[in-house]
Amino acid sequence: MQSRKSGPVLVAGAIAAPVALVLSIVLLGGGSEADAASVCSPGSESVIADTGELPKVPVAGYQGDQLKNAAMIINAGKALHLSARGQTIGVMTAMGESGLKVLDHGDGPGPDSRGLFQQRDNGAWGTYGDRMNPSISATHFFKSLQKVDGWEQLEPTMAAHRVQRNADPYHYERYWPVAVEVVAALGDVKTAEANGDSSCGIPGESGKGDDLPWRTATIGLASPLGMFNRECVDFALWRVNQQLGSSIAPFKVHNSTFRPDGERLGSALTWEDGWDAKGWPTGKTPYVGAVVWYAPGAGGADSTYGHVAIVKAVNADGSFLEEGYNGNPAPNDHTYYTRTVQNGTPSAFLYLPGSDSPEER
Repeated sequence: MQSRKSGPVLVAGAIAAPVALVLSIVLLGGGSEADAASVCSPGSESVIADTGELPKVPVAGYQGDQLKNAAMIINAGKALHLSARGQTIGVMTAMGESGLKVLDHGDGPGPDSRGLFQQRDNGAWGTYGDRMNPSISATHFFKSLQKVDGWEQLEPTMAAHRVQRNADPYHYERYWPVAVEVVAALGDVKTAEANGDSSCGIPGESGKGDDLPWRTATIGLASPLGMFNRECVDFALWRVNQQLGSSIAPFKVHNSTFRPDGERLGSALTWEDGWDAKGWPTGKTPYVGAVVWYAPGAGGADSTYGHVAIVKAVNADGSFLEEGYNGNPAPNDHTYYTRTVQNGTPSAFLYLPGSDSPEER
């Protein structure tokens, strides 16, 4: 993290009264049933893959039988009328379990695991032949996924974890962007808007950087989320809504309705209390999409109200890339910023529902 003297001055988050705003997001379509970007959206239309017309060149590093297996996973999801998001979760999971290869061996924790999804020989996943069959094993995975309450609203890695029960619930997160790329290629759909911006991304990152819909709105007026426009809390709550599958009004979480006890979520100062009131997990480990919470004065934050931001990426050395609003001194305050922060600088990380606290893994 930059020194307090040379780094951005973190300005206080603020609260405001609710205000209604209806946003219209136009996404350009591709060649399959799902339109662009709906590959990543809850409730999106299914896609279908032609196993006889697979790409001759690698897609996101996957080729040959790997792409054929991905196509069979996609089509197994199609047969169950799953959304494109669900189909992509299936491809992501198989990437994380087997590299899209039908493995005839397991590993230390699961020596009897087999196939694309490394399904165990416990009777829940059929016979050995079933587990080694891409279509059948994918069908069993998807049927289990459909039993997970609210699976489409969960982060993709958490939805997969609820089925697979991996020791690390975030294990699949790194495979989401490439799974999107593979499904888009095999399903002949686009995942970018006309200007080239990616409309699919990893949780907590829309793929567009500064994508706050009201990023030019008048400072000091109420935003659609009940915060003041372009404050740190405004952008952070926008990211939280995105991760919960809510990107247009009426938003799933709002300043006035976030806390079950009727209190406002409020300024950055009260966000950790808000998480505790809602029963959502907190901890000390950065994960993509987590809210970065600074107590007053921590890391250069405002001495009265503190600051909130979002983890955009986690670096190999344990530091993380932070994104947010209102983290620079005037005249660049109330605008989007990114910066690298050393872990241990923030006061806490606030995780979304369905994300077990990393300290409890």
